[in-house]
Amino acid sequence: MRILVSGGAGFVPSHMCDRLLQEGHEVVAVDNFKTGRRQNVAHLEGHPRFRLLQADVTGPFPLEGRLDYVLHLASPASPVDYLNFPIETMMVGSLGTKNLLDLALAHNAGFLFSSTSECYGDPTEHPQKESYWGNVNPVGLRSVYDEAKRFSEALTMAYHRKHGLRTRLARIFNTYGPRMKLNDGRVVPQFLDQALRGQPLTVYGDGSQTRSFCYVSDLVDGLYRLMHSEEPFPVNLGNPNEITILEFAQRILRLTGASSSIEYRALPEDDPKQRQPDITKARTLLGWEPQVPLEDGLRRTIEYFS
Repeated sequence: MRILVSGGAGFVPSHMCDRLLQEGHEVVAVDNFKTGRRQNVAHLEGHPRFRLLQADVTGPFPLEGRLDYVLHLASPASPVDYLNFPIETMMVGSLGTKNLLDLALAHNAGFLFSSTSECYGDPTEHPQKESYWGNVNPVGLRSVYDEAKRFSEALTMAYHRKHGLRTRLARIFNTYGPRMKLNDGRVVPQFLDQALRGQPLTVYGDGSQTRSFCYVSDLVDGLYRLMHSEEPFPVNLGNPNEITILEFAQRILRLTGASSSIEYRALPEDDPKQRQPDITKARTLLGWEPQVPLEDGLRRTIEYFS
């Protein structure tokens, strides 16, 4: 297939480009480099089936030839990025989504949208199933990201119902691995950056809030399987193994050998207390579940960041 990947120079999308090329597909990666980085796809330069197009999907951009699939993976995804670019985040999750849905419709192509566990907000249901409607603050600081993703899900379903477009919705939970930015504010790169520099690890609240961490190769495998499924409704993709932030900080210290202390600070606004996916649907529908143990994935990530 010939596949467009929006945000192709980002963390997860660049790994998705690798997987698609490995599977024999042709890839057109589109990125405006607002948060993506050329170095993430530098190893693909010169590949005969890879093209990198610098463009913003919220407006018109040149594209020649057929398209068989559109993967809309573009968006600032870390708190640092979407708080620095709040309007751009809303636009890529509204105008950008509409433009790419129209593109898929014009080419009779499949369409996959990368949504987020943030659609569940600070959840009152635990673990979170796809049927849960969420507990989201629509005017909080994080709302620019949450509501952009929720709007995109609704618009994608509208195109599916009205036009019969072949659409897929992936709700992605915390993912980590090589090519993340150290300064993006997410817990894995933040802890690793602090540990490798010998600085105190910043834990918000008392560290009892939980997260689950999925290694990027596992997530990409889930996205690839979802592409080839027939399921139009949301599917959770993430690792169901839950860990507290404090336990995670202690594990980072052990794996890096750092002598850093732990520094406690006040919880940010609307910070979820619990985050754990129910992946029953992905297991049943896609035959998918994460394969990379946390410590193995962290060792690979530590080596990359070191």
